[in-house]
Amino acid sequence: MGDSPGDAAQVRELGNTTFPRLAWRHAAERPQAPALREKDLGIWQTLTWHDLKVEVEAIAAGLSAQGLTRGAHVALVGENRPRLYAAMIAVQALGAVPVPMYQDAAAQEMVFVFENAEIHYAIVEDQEQVDKMLEVRDRYPALGCIVYDDPRGLRNYDRPELFSYEGLLEMGRGLLKSHPGFVQAEIDKGSPEDAASMFYTSGTTGSPKGVIHTHRNLISMSTVASQMEKLTSAEEVLAYLPMAWMGQNIFSYAQWLINGFTVNCPESQATLTADMREIGPTYYFAPPRVLEALLTQVTIRMEDAAAPKRRLYEYFMAVALRVGGRILDGDGSVGLGDRLRYAMGKLFVYGPLRNSLGMSRVRLAYTAGEAIGPDLFVFYRSLGINLKQLYGSTETAVFVCVQPDGQVRADTVGPPVRGVEVKVSGSGELLIRSPGLLREYYKNPEATLEVKDADGWYHTGDAGYLDADGHLRIIDRAKDVGKLAGGQMFAPKYVENKLKFFPFIKEAVAFGDGRDRVMAFVNIDFDACANWAERRNLSYAGYVDLASRPEIRTLIQECIEKVNADLAADPMMSASQVSRFLILHKELDADDDELTRTRKVRRRFIGQKYQVLTDALYAGLPEQYIETQVRFEDGRVGSVSATLLLSDAKTFAPAPAQRRAA
Repeated sequence: MGDSPGDAAQVRELGNTTFPRLAWRHAAERPQAPALREKDLGIWQTLTWHDLKVEVEAIAAGLSAQGLTRGAHVALVGENRPRLYAAMIAVQALGAVPVPMYQDAAAQEMVFVFENAEIHYAIVEDQEQVDKMLEVRDRYPALGCIVYDDPRGLRNYDRPELFSYEGLLEMGRGLLKSHPGFVQAEIDKGSPEDAASMFYTSGTTGSPKGVIHTHRNLISMSTVASQMEKLTSAEEVLAYLPMAWMGQNIFSYAQWLINGFTVNCPESQATLTADMREIGPTYYFAPPRVLEALLTQVTIRMEDAAAPKRRLYEYFMAVALRVGGRILDGDGSVGLGDRLRYAMGKLFVYGPLRNSLGMSRVRLAYTAGEAIGPDLFVFYRSLGINLKQLYGSTETAVFVCVQPDGQVRADTVGPPVRGVEVKVSGSGELLIRSPGLLREYYKNPEATLEVKDADGWYHTGDAGYLDADGHLRIIDRAKDVGKLAGGQMFAPKYVENKLKFFPFIKEAVAFGDGRDRVMAFVNIDFDACANWAERRNLSYAGYVDLASRPEIRTLIQECIEKVNADLAADPMMSASQVSRFLILHKELDADDDELTRTRKVRRRFIGQKYQVLTDALYAGLPEQYIETQVRFEDGRVGSVSATLLLSDAKTFAPAPAQRRAA
C-alpha cells in the first residue's frame, strides 16, 4: 500500500492510543461482533467485543483489589486462551505490564525472569502451570498471587496465594458495583509511551533480557503492516504459537486490537490441524519449523498413497513448482498450456492439499522467526498460497522488512516497510532505525547501549545487504557467518535449511568455520523415518534404534548428497558441501538447552557439548561413543548413550566457470 496521507494520519492517530482503548473502541462500534473464539470439548465458543469488555473490566478490578498497581509486572503463562488475552488487556488497563512466558519452560528457567522483573502476580492456565508457579514460589517467595483459569485437578490445593479466575471476576464485580467508573479512570491515565509489554529474549548467549515495548512502538508498526496488507475486521486468525513469542503477540494481539478481526484459539496442539480446517484462517503465520512439519505430513501421506495417486501428485507438483509461483504473482508470460495444466492441478491436487492443510481460505501467510529454506518457501507458493517472508525481531516489534505482493522472492525478505531505515555497517552488520524499536532492556542499561547507539540505530547482529532492487538479503547471524580454511564464506544456517527441506531430516547443525571441510549433525524426523521403515518391514525399538539403522543412514546420506549437488552449482556456497555427517542418538531439546524455546538451534552450545563428536568427524574416525545427560519432562535427569557411526558423503566439483557466470 502506498504512503497515502490517510495511511499516515491513521498511523499517527493509533500511535497515540493504547491497547485497552482500542478494545473499548471495538466494543463501542461493533459490540456483537466476534472478538475471540475457543474450542472447548469439541465446540467453538464465541466471545463478543462487548462481552470481552465486560470481562476485562471485572478482571482489572479484581486485580486491583488484590493490590496490583501501575508499573507492576504480571506473568502470563499458558496456551492461547481467551481469558489470558482478556487478562493481558486488564493488566494494561491498570497501567501494569504483562510478561508472557513460555508455557513449556521448566520452573527453574522461570525463576530468573520472576526475580529479574520482580513479579508478584501470575495468571496461568491450568494445574500444570500452577504446579510450576508453586515451585517458583519456593525459590521466589515474593510471588504472592497466582490466578488460575482451569480448575481441573486443583480441588485439594489449599494455598492462600491461589485464586480462581472466577473468584477474581467475582471480586472485581463487587468493586465495580461501588466504583463503576474505576477501570475507565485507570485507562484514561494511560499514555502511549507507557510500557505495554515485556518479552524476554531466549538467552542464547547469556541470561535472558527483558525487552520493553511501549504501546506506541507496537501499535505504530502493526498499523503500518496492516495497511500494507489491507487487513480488515473480516480476517480469521488462528492463535497457536506461544504467547511469549513476539511474533504471535503481534499477529494475534496487537494487529487483532488494531483491526478488530477474530482470533481463534484451538482446543489443543493435538487438535490443531483439525481446528485449522474448521476455522479456515484468512491470515496465517507460521515459522519455518511449522511449515517443515506440515510438508513432512504431506510427504508421508503421499508415500502411503496408491501408485496412480502418487504419480498424479508428482506430475502436477512438477507443474506447480515450475509455474505456480509465477501465476500467483500475476506473471503474464505463463503460457496457456501451463495455465490449463495448473488449473487441472488445482482441481485434483492443489485444492485438496490446501484444504487438508487448513489453508483453503488463506489470503495472506507470513513466515519469520528464522531463515526459511528456499525449496520449502517455493513449495507453498507453488500451491497458490500467498506465503511471504518478513524480517524483524523482538527488539524491532517484528516488522522491519516485508515482501510486497508481486515482489516475492525466495532469496530476500523484501524492502523496509514505511518508516523504517536499514543500512549496513562497515563490518557487514545490519543496522535499523524504526518507530518500533524497543524502549530499553529492563534493568540492563549496558545491554541497551550495546544495541542502540546515540543516533538511534539498532545493531541487529545479523549479516546481510540491500540488493539493487532495495530488497534485504539476510546471510546469517553475523557471529555465525565464518570462513572455511580456504577463505570461502561459510553460512551454516543456509546449509542447514537446505538439509531440513527433506522430510526425513528434522534438525541439522553444520560446522566448518576455520576448517577445511563442512561436517553436520542430523536429527532424523522420527515420524517420517518410522513410516519409511515400516513400509520396508524394518523393525526398530525407538528413536535411538531407528536412528542407528544402516538403512536410515543411507537414506540421510542420499539427502545430503542431493544438497551437495545443489550447493556445487552455487559459486558462493560450493565449498560448503557436507563432507561427513552423523545421526545424533537423541533429539535436540530445549529442556537440554540445545534449542531455544522457539526451537532455534544453539549451535555454539551444541558444538561445545558434543565436541568429542566434531573432533571424531574431522579426525576421520569411523565411529565414536557418546554419553549424554538428558532432562525428562517431569524434571528428572538421566543419560542416554550410544556408539555413533560417522559417515562420508559424496561431494561434487563446482559448476564450470561459464555456468557460474550465467
